[in-house]
Amino acid sequence: MEIINAIILGIIQGLTEFLPVSSSGHLEIAKAILGEEKIAKESLLMTVILHFATALATIIIFRTDLKSVILGLIKFENNDSFWFSIKICISMVPAVVIGIFFSNEIEALFGGELTLVGCMLIITGLLLFLADRAKQSEKRVSLIGSFIIGISQAIAILPGISRSGATISTAVLLGIDKEKAARFSFLMVVPLIFGKMIQDILSGQIQYDQTHLTPIIFGFLSALITGMIACKWMIKLVKNSKLKYFSFYCFSVGIIVILVSL
Repeated sequence: MEIINAIILGIIQGLTEFLPVSSSGHLEIAKAILGEEKIAKESLLMTVILHFATALATIIIFRTDLKSVILGLIKFENNDSFWFSIKICISMVPAVVIGIFFSNEIEALFGGELTLVGCMLIITGLLLFLADRAKQSEKRVSLIGSFIIGISQAIAILPGISRSGATISTAVLLGIDKEKAARFSFLMVVPLIFGKMIQDILSGQIQYDQTHLTPIIFGFLSALITGMIACKWMIKLVKNSKLKYFSFYCFSVGIIVILVSL
């Protein structure tokens, strides 16, 4: 993979992991445009690196919140930090179940099926549009709410469904405060990203040689920097009810992708 391609993919991953436009869907589109025909093992290596970069961006931005989550589990005290940690754990369950028992079926969806990507982007756009019209609320995430949001996260495994868009929209439609919804959405994915990275590494399917090093470094840095910028920006957008603009974007890209793939 050339350096310029790695930088482009890193920027796409960094932006779309946090902005509600589907990182997986855009990476599929980018690979089609760039003519990315690397074998799965090479592509998997870059995917792992890019996801690590965006996970690190989340850790840096939400380092105080993550510290509270970890301490809440360790201290095991009946307080807000402990119950917030429990809700994060509950939200992970649907995606973990899908990832363990349907991994082959999920992998089959990431084979350049651009029509599927286009349709899922349109669904993402609809969710964002509905969430943007929801009334402001001060509710916190409940135990049941965390599981429902987790189901949205599991569905977002489909390429074209934005994980952040689906989880934030679901939370807002449940009446949860918009800023709390965004915070919960970004924190709940960190353990899953690291879990998936470990699974990919242990699978033995990743190949590496010295020629990969430079593109990997540039891809990692571009994803990390753009991810930190996009994360902060997304929080402000959710608070100010600006999701509808992303819904229009998803509608447009989804329709174009479907038409091109026909």
